[in-house]
Amino acid sequence: MSKNQIPPEQPQQPERVRTNADSRQDAEQDRRLAEERAMSAESMRNEAEEFRRLAEEAREVRDHHRDALETIRQERERLRDVAETARAAGEEARVVAEAARHAVAEAVRATADTLSATLEQMKVVEEMRRTLRDIAEASKLESN
Repeated sequence: MSKNQIPPEQPQQPERVRTNADSRQDAEQDRRLAEERAMSAESMRNEAEEFRRLAEEAREVRDHHRDALETIRQERERLRDVAETARAAGEEARVVAEAARHAVAEAVRATADTLSATLEQMKVVEEMRRTLRDIAEASKLESN
């Protein structure tokens, strides 16, 4: 192309002519978007605060449960100690009762032996009385 030639016209894109109304609409749209973002951010803050509050409540419940479980564990341990003490006392009582049973059996045998010996002695005494009576009667007969 030479300098004097006019270049062919290229199709031009129609430019949008910005008017005051368009600018106001854009500004209004930007303001609405900003409000929506602010509301969304506030909603997210509120939701985060709610989650934080719920997490704190959950921690408090967990701590309460942990304390209750520790109390239960301590009570079980105390009951286990009491049961062990009772078992030992029961075993000791069983041993004492067994010894007492043996002592009673020995006492019964000793009493039986004593009664048997007493009976034998009474038989001897009775035999001696008869003999003495017989002697006394024989003496009476001889003296007559």
